[in-house]
Amino acid sequence: MAMHDEEFYQSRRRDWEALGVLLERSQSALRRLSPDDLARLGSLYRAATSDLAIARRDFPSHAITRHLNQLVARAHSVIYRGEPLARRRALRFVAWTFPRLYRQALPFVLIAALFFAIPALASSIAIQLRPETSRWLLPQDVQRLIPKLEDKELWTAIPMHERPYASSFIMQNNIQVAFLAFGAGILGGFPTLWIMIQNGLILGGLTRLTANYGLGFELWSFVIAHGVLELSVVFIAGGCGLMLGWAVLHPGMQRRREALAAAARKAIYLLLGCVPLLVLAGVIEGFLSPAEGIPSPVKWVTGIGIGVLLQAYLLLAGRPKSSKRRPSTAGNAP
Repeated sequence: MAMHDEEFYQSRRRDWEALGVLLERSQSALRRLSPDDLARLGSLYRAATSDLAIARRDFPSHAITRHLNQLVARAHSVIYRGEPLARRRALRFVAWTFPRLYRQALPFVLIAALFFAIPALASSIAIQLRPETSRWLLPQDVQRLIPKLEDKELWTAIPMHERPYASSFIMQNNIQVAFLAFGAGILGGFPTLWIMIQNGLILGGLTRLTANYGLGFELWSFVIAHGVLELSVVFIAGGCGLMLGWAVLHPGMQRRREALAAAARKAIYLLLGCVPLLVLAGVIEGFLSPAEGIPSPVKWVTGIGIGVLLQAYLLLAGRPKSSKRRPSTAGNAP
C-alpha cells in the first residue's frame, strides 16, 4: 500500500536534511569529511536513491519528488565526480606524456617532414633553373605577390594596430591546418601526404622566388622567428595523420577499428599538446616577426633557439630514470 506523502516526508525528512548538510560541507572537496562522515554520506545517499524511487512511484508530480531528485543529483555529482584536471596532471602531461608520445610517433613525423622538405627543395631548384616555372608551380595567391617583389618589396609588414587581429587569425589558421593534416589521415594518410607536399612546394618555391629578386634573406628574417616552431608543429600534425593512415592500412593483429582508436587516442593527445605551441607561434608571427625595430639577428636567434629547445624537450623529457620505476605507458595516459 502506498504511503501518504506527508507521512513519507516526516519519516524521512531528518535523513534528507543530514545528507544536505554533508553535501554542503563537502562542496569543495570530499577530504573535508571525516571517515565516519564519508561512511554516513554513502549510507544516506543510498537511502535517498531508494526514497526517490518510492516517491516517483507513489507521487511523481509532488514537490517532495522534485526535492529528492535534486538532492540525489547533488549527492551523485559529489560522490562520483571525475578527477579534476589538477596541476599535477597537467604537469605530468607536459613533463612525461607529451614528449613520450612524440617519440612514439617520431617515424611518422620524420616521414611527414621528408614529404615536405623534398618537394620544397625540388620546387626551389626548379625555379632557380627555370624561373618561369613559378608561373604554374605556385598558386595564384603567390602569383599576385610578384609585382611587389619586382618593386623590391615584401608583403610581410603588419601595421602595429592590426597585429593583435593578425596574431589571432594566424593562430586560428595554424590550428586549422594542423587538425586538417591530422583528420586527413583517416583516408589512409594519402591526403595528409598531399598537404605536406603542397605546402612544401609553396614554401620552397616562394623562398626561391624571393631570392631571385634579392629578397630571400629579408623573407627568412621575417619567417625564422616563428617558422621553426610552426613547421615543427606542422610535421607533428602530419605525423599524427600518417599514424592514423597506418592504422587504417596496416592494423596488424588488431581489428581495424581497434587499431584506429588506439592511434587516434595518441594522436589527439599529441595535437592537444601542440595547440599551445601554435598559439606561441601565432603571437611571435603577429608581433615579433614583423617588428622593424628588432634586428634580424635577434629574430634568427629566437627562432633557432626555440627550435633547439623544443627538440631537446621532445627528445629528452619524460624518460624514466631507471628501469625499476616506469610510469604507465603513454597510450594509457593521461
